[in-house]
Amino acid sequence: MDMSKYREMYLAEAKEHLQNMGDLLLTLEKDPGDREGIDALFREAHSIKGMAASMGFEKSAAVAHSMEDLMDGFRKSGVVPAEAIDRLLEGSDLLEGLLEDVQADREERSVEAYLSAEAPVEAAAPAPPPRASATRAAASPESTRGAGLDVRVELAADALAPAARSLLILRELEGLGRVVACRPSAEQLSAGKSSRTLVARLAAGVEGVRVEKALASMPDVARVAVATLAPKAPPAPQRRKEDLSPSVRVRTALLDRFVNLTGELITSRYTLQAAAAHESWPEVREGVAQLARLVSNLHHHVLRVRMMPLESITGRLPRLVRDLGRKTGKKVRLRIEGEAVELDRAILEALADPLVHMVRNAVDHGIERSGDVLVRARREKDMALLEVVDNGRGMDPAVIRAKALEKGLVSAAQADALSDRASLRLVCLPGFSTAVEVSQTSGRGVGMDVVKSAVESLGGSFDIASQPGRGTRLRLRFPLSVAIVQVLLVECAGHLLGIPTTKVISTLEAAPGQVKRSGRGMAVSLDEALVPLLSLRKILGLPARPSRGNLPLVLTEIRGRRVALTVDRLAGVREVFVKNLAPPLDRHGGVSGTTILGDGSVVFIIDPRSLLETRPRKVAA
Repeated sequence: MDMSKYREMYLAEAKEHLQNMGDLLLTLEKDPGDREGIDALFREAHSIKGMAASMGFEKSAAVAHSMEDLMDGFRKSGVVPAEAIDRLLEGSDLLEGLLEDVQADREERSVEAYLSAEAPVEAAAPAPPPRASATRAAASPESTRGAGLDVRVELAADALAPAARSLLILRELEGLGRVVACRPSAEQLSAGKSSRTLVARLAAGVEGVRVEKALASMPDVARVAVATLAPKAPPAPQRRKEDLSPSVRVRTALLDRFVNLTGELITSRYTLQAAAAHESWPEVREGVAQLARLVSNLHHHVLRVRMMPLESITGRLPRLVRDLGRKTGKKVRLRIEGEAVELDRAILEALADPLVHMVRNAVDHGIERSGDVLVRARREKDMALLEVVDNGRGMDPAVIRAKALEKGLVSAAQADALSDRASLRLVCLPGFSTAVEVSQTSGRGVGMDVVKSAVESLGGSFDIASQPGRGTRLRLRFPLSVAIVQVLLVECAGHLLGIPTTKVISTLEAAPGQVKRSGRGMAVSLDEALVPLLSLRKILGLPARPSRGNLPLVLTEIRGRRVALTVDRLAGVREVFVKNLAPPLDRHGGVSGTTILGDGSVVFIIDPRSLLETRPRKVAA
């Protein structure tokens, strides 16, 4: 049987098992006598072993088998020693590396060093007394171990690979107990015999509830029925159908295609609405209006499928903080709030590495001997807020200014003119660091330019607040989705352009008397202050035109200062579906994507700040 077509499914599920394994290990490090945790960890290792073996990844199977053997000893003693946690975490890291090798289609790395290393001796301490929950389970008829079990598993009708899924379910059953018989057999399933129903018999010694719980949580499983073979024992209670929540894995490329198609439907909707407005037949207008509502509803739900909880990128933070604390000799407590906040998958992917940068810096150069790190997320209307807060040493604006001056990043006059808040933003300059020595983990400011660039590329903003001796707060603000964006439409030299409203402070029309010369450029008088005036035509390299009458302006913020952009016409605000630019156009700085209006007009979505940074020319109005 050719198993290569199931590789994507294997990678996705193995990563989930590894994430669960990491969480369980950190829990067991705090509570070594957690019997339920020990059993769950054993099942995770067994699942990975069975999956890897069925796919032919022998090295991954061997590492998982080694971890399974180690855990089996601790299932008997009921206690996992600290040195065993370290070895199991090492094995988890190795398995993660092996998965990366498989995903990159390269030869799997060596595992001999790990397999040949001496494993920690099984804990000799007696097992702690059973917990109340365990005692209740033992008293339940379902926990009777004196009888075998008949297990019937039915797969969902839309399961993509029933033979491979059934084989993985069989491997899971083998980890729970001794499988006496199975239909279809393992050989038939390995040969590709398709079946949406798997029937197996387990020998005495395993609880029905445990089997049902383990199988019901597996993907593509629609129904699990467990019955005891003992004549006097009551049958296992059936899980109610409504309790099951089957899920289907969808390739991200296919999902993106659906999003693009619904975006095309929205464009067609605008075209039809514009045409129907001139129709005299009420039936046509009513039909188009109904179609518009259906398209909007469809698009809303397709976009919802793209949304994922924040916990999909925060899951690795506890392990990161644990390891950094050990390396630096610090006691760090991590707290995460708002993990249920849902964001667009593309935004989560873009934030994953910057979030690690921020947490690493907080632990390494924020926290001193001990302290707290808080990762907090929340929604604010159509925007999301993500903060990393520590109660460590904080940052001194004076030290930051001195370091920037020393590195030649600012002049003495510029440094003297900077406020404390503006000084903190200097850490976002490439290569800036206040660390006296190079750290093995990070340096305050190292990677902050990457964080700022990442969030601004999403149409968001990055802010720093800090007090010496009290701690630091890094705040990221960004849209919930990058697919649907509200833009301000402006016209320049006959071209229609879109500026995300998150980049716009306000719009206005300035009278000629408000425009004044300021230094080497022009400025507009607003709120008793002079705001630099820049020409969007000149920024884009379009021919200039003499101004007549009032000037349409877009007020935005660039490098922390208010700036007024002159445009030919303000064309209103529109919610649009943005398509990313394909290579090599995606390297064009300042243009984040395109959209198509209902009349067929192509509109480029621009970022004024990025346009200025990539066009160092005179752009004064």
